[in-house]
Amino acid sequence: MASTPEPEDGRELYALLHLSPDASGEEIRRAYRQYAQIYHPDKYQDPQMKDVATENFQRIRDAYEVLSDENKRQIYDIYGIEGLNSGLELGPKLNKPEEIKEQLERLKRRKEEEKFLAHARPTGSIIANISVPQYLDGYGIMRGMGMSSEVQLPVSKRNTVVVGGNLVVNGTDGTGAASAVLRHQLSSVSSVEFTATAGLRSLISVQTFRQISPHSTATSGLALSLRDGSINLSNAWTRQLSDNTVGNIQLALGTDSSISVGWQKKDEKNSATGEVKLGTSFFGASAHYIRFFSTKSHGRIAGRVGSSALDFEIGGGRRISQFSTVRMIYNIGIQGVSWRFELHRAGQKLVIPVLLSTDFNALLATSAFAIPSTLYFLLQTYFVKPYYHKREKQKELEKMESLSAQLTEARRAAKKAQKLLEPVSIRKKNRQLDDDGLVIRKALYGNHKKVKESRELNDDVASQVLDVTIPLNFLVSEAGQLKLHEGIKKSGIMGFYDPCPGDPKLLLVEYTFHGQKYKQVMVDDYSALLIPQDIHQI
Repeated sequence: MASTPEPEDGRELYALLHLSPDASGEEIRRAYRQYAQIYHPDKYQDPQMKDVATENFQRIRDAYEVLSDENKRQIYDIYGIEGLNSGLELGPKLNKPEEIKEQLERLKRRKEEEKFLAHARPTGSIIANISVPQYLDGYGIMRGMGMSSEVQLPVSKRNTVVVGGNLVVNGTDGTGAASAVLRHQLSSVSSVEFTATAGLRSLISVQTFRQISPHSTATSGLALSLRDGSINLSNAWTRQLSDNTVGNIQLALGTDSSISVGWQKKDEKNSATGEVKLGTSFFGASAHYIRFFSTKSHGRIAGRVGSSALDFEIGGGRRISQFSTVRMIYNIGIQGVSWRFELHRAGQKLVIPVLLSTDFNALLATSAFAIPSTLYFLLQTYFVKPYYHKREKQKELEKMESLSAQLTEARRAAKKAQKLLEPVSIRKKNRQLDDDGLVIRKALYGNHKKVKESRELNDDVASQVLDVTIPLNFLVSEAGQLKLHEGIKKSGIMGFYDPCPGDPKLLLVEYTFHGQKYKQVMVDDYSALLIPQDIHQI
């Protein structure tokens, strides 16, 4: 059975009622009664105080309803508030905690499987070839068009079906094909694929993949053509050469036998690939380099040379949203001078190659490169960069304002909760003074560094540190002892809040016992605290 995950809320419900995670049912009821006497709305006549009491009483009651219910408490202990809110239902009542946990794990796995099965990943592309020379000669501007689409459909955790197809039109000629793939995961390191393709190249094939070492993988395939009965074999080996470099070798045997050697290197700022391929009737080499200028933009240089290709391209792209990227590429080669525009959106792609000229003309080639480059530079300098800078700055400002408003509201709520605790806290403190018992003189909770450095709550630290003297005096037991439990986040205690989310926090306590002043005690956010102790004596 999977290991039990830790709730991410720091066991806030236990903190709210000041309980240990091992608290008995009687301890839970006693804690609820204690807080209900403080926060019951009927105790207050003032409308503002009644509203504060109502809000906090609801929190106390919600915590009690969860912790007093054995099944709900089991869910909360394993999955936290998320588990309670996710709609997990235990079904028939189970007696043993082990049975409940096992049932929860089973339901969680089922929910993950349902999510997995419902997730289909469609991908596709559209290519629209445009020819300016053809248009100038009096023909249509469209030279050709192609479309392809593919949908991955998980049918189980180990099996995936991929269905796809493509259509290509060049002038008055057109071709198409449809394919289906069954991918089966044999183990964590190996898989097998069965493919059937119908169309111009009808074939069936099988391909296996295996990770043969932590840094090496191998792929083998066999394809049978249904048109002429020819058989093609393929093998590929990939090796991790370094942390960011991969090398590969591919060997194909059949009607188009070939061997190719390639490599790829990628880090945060750069990506480069290269390949050399030799076949029975052709040879070629290609390489490309991408430089990431930022998280939003990149530049690209690529080239190909071989028996059927000789071209060079340069361009770049920019991310315009979370899932969308636009690119423009300038290409010059034996086929002429062209631009290529691309729009990538999640798994979808639109590609528009624009052939400008089939003849090499120095002026045209220079202009085709200089004009879009200049326009891009001007747009970036005077429009795009100022716009994005302003938008990012506005987003950051809105985020900070939202967080500031949330913290202000949380601080106000903590202060209101303390106000209702204060009368009982003062009575408890006076009783301890009369009995020569435990008295909390000062308690600060908040930013680790600020609490350590601060002796008083001045303006510099007030926003990141909260005075929690009142709630801690309230938590002192009749026996003159204060105990905060291990593993329970202190910001969940009634009268506390988290003044600096994400930062390490500290609780500082100064106290007296038997009329004697003890030295300061400091504990981290999740650490236990037990006072008084002899080792704290000055």
